[in-house]
Amino acid sequence: MFQTRIHGRGGQGVVTAAEMLSIAAFLEGKHAQAFPSFGSERTGAPVVAFCRINNKEIRLREPIMTPDSIIIQDPTLLNQVDVFQGLKPDGYVIINSGKTFGELGISEIAAKLRAERQVCVPATEIAMKHLGRPMPNAVLLGAFAGITGIITLESVAAAIRNKFSGKVAEGNISAATAAFDYAKQQLSLLEVI
Repeated sequence: MFQTRIHGRGGQGVVTAAEMLSIAAFLEGKHAQAFPSFGSERTGAPVVAFCRINNKEIRLREPIMTPDSIIIQDPTLLNQVDVFQGLKPDGYVIINSGKTFGELGISEIAAKLRAERQVCVPATEIAMKHLGRPMPNAVLLGAFAGITGIITLESVAAAIRNKFSGKVAEGNISAATAAFDYAKQQLSLLEVI
């Protein structure tokens, strides 16, 4: 079973991201579940959502304490919440930021992880370019597909179309594709080094 924890703030589409991730997995014939965990339910408050993906029925219903991957939609949470808690040593990390792990002040954590399983993606900037709004959720799912290979970009696009329509869907798909390409490019740079 592959488990993902998504951290963000209210209003950033954290719950929607988990739902779209589960839809993408379902469209690939996998079993999936998505569910949120709220603190104070207001815009800007920390929010966590979870997604499990498996090839067989999922019976677990509790929060994910040892994720295989984490997606951090708001890098300001790095100083407020232990977003890395329980992350498996071979886990994946995707952070919405144009900065490096070192510039974010988390180089010690990054050093403990496999380099090819961590990436910072300027998802908010990509969203502004393609959507005209700072919504990083679907953008980061594109990066997730690019770095993990757990789901395909095509499934992400289909999940976005399942959730949105018209210009909103197409803008999100364009942004997710840009993030997918960005993540793949970052991985290819590691191979050169």
